[in-house]
Amino acid sequence: MEPSVAVALFLSFLAGAATSMGGLLAFVVKKDNFAALALGLGFSAGVMLYVSFMEMMPEAKTSLAGLYGENPAAWLSVGIFFFGVVLAWLIDRFMPSHHVHSDALEKKNKLKHLGLFTALALAVHNFPEGLATFMASMENVTLGVSIAVAVAIHNVPEGIAVALPVYHATGSKSKAFWYSTFSGLAEPLGAILGYVIFRSILSEAAFGVMFAFVAGIMVYISLDELLPTAHEYGDGHGVIWGVIGGMMVMALSLLVF
Repeated sequence: MEPSVAVALFLSFLAGAATSMGGLLAFVVKKDNFAALALGLGFSAGVMLYVSFMEMMPEAKTSLAGLYGENPAAWLSVGIFFFGVVLAWLIDRFMPSHHVHSDALEKKNKLKHLGLFTALALAVHNFPEGLATFMASMENVTLGVSIAVAVAIHNVPEGIAVALPVYHATGSKSKAFWYSTFSGLAEPLGAILGYVIFRSILSEAAFGVMFAFVAGIMVYISLDELLPTAHEYGDGHGVIWGVIGGMMVMALSLLVF
């Protein structure tokens, strides 16, 4: 393997590993602290909503505009976004439900389902980030390092978003950690697949479609899963402050890095 390829893969791996760090931070909160859980779920929703509307949708439109022009790209990105919303609803609607006989068990199953759904959505979101880190590093190592640091910074709250509901549902730190790690592994996986398979076929337009599609999925999860669950565990004001906090953290990470 060429040295430049090894460095690019390593940087993609480091960026993804930051998600695991976020998973570890989730354990700072006591398992039975439901106010903190509600705040954390609101924080997770804020992270995902801000990333979707302020990073992924503009990226989608920009990527598609190069091929289709500004106005068609805007319509196309919005259409793909809502297709992602509908698909997320269909998956949620027809996903096999657990038959439980107590409210406590039902809540735990809902939290675990939420953690898995969030992990899958963020894994798809992280895939093109890993590919972008890899491609940039192949062209310019300094640029690759900058992108890897930026991605790593905003992967930390994403790790919290995955680990927090799983930890509260199962009481297992290892499960929560591995769920968040799984979503972060999409970064180096994106880099490896980019090197082995996709180098010749991926285009700007393909990235645009992927960004808009995943944004729709993440918005659905935030509004239909994260926020209603947060309100079950805490008061409305705490949840809203969590949402605002998540948006602020992501805004700062995107502005500074």
